[in-house]
Amino acid sequence: MQTSIFQGEELVSFGERLATSDQFKALFKEGMDLVAEAAAYLDGQGREDVKLLPSAGALAYAVESMRLTTRLMQLASWLLLQRAVNEGELTPEEASAEKHKVRLSRQDTVSNEDMFAQLPLRLCELVDLSMRVQARVIHFDELIYQPLEARRKKTSRPSPVQSQIDQLKAAFGPARI
Repeated sequence: MQTSIFQGEELVSFGERLATSDQFKALFKEGMDLVAEAAAYLDGQGREDVKLLPSAGALAYAVESMRLTTRLMQLASWLLLQRAVNEGELTPEEASAEKHKVRLSRQDTVSNEDMFAQLPLRLCELVDLSMRVQARVIHFDELIYQPLEARRKKTSRPSPVQSQIDQLKAAFGPARI
């Protein structure tokens, strides 16, 4: 995937453009709405749902709801940080320096599949939605903050043809090829 193009003499980063795009605005709204929905569920119907679970289910509920809350707080922090950059409250450099405080990492469920399936449906939906938003935020983060050179190194592979040409040059000298 190409992440930048040349425009005149300057390199234009798709990540930087993506950060201020309508896609980011939609992701921001989706992420912040999800935070509000999860908080409303966990503080409301979720309290009733957990009472109906056996003790092992209640423990799984507690673990998954804690991980959900942690995941959503990380996402909200990243989204708010990026919005501050977009609105000129922070420079990209300041945001990059602050970003180390946000531990943005993929988190899967810890409950096994059978136990997860026994949890309240709404909690499972919120967990699934949060993991999808998390994957998108991590992708945005990589496009925006990963240095261009690191992206190039990650995506470029040595040419097998070039290695054969180098071997021929070594064997016969550059003048004959």
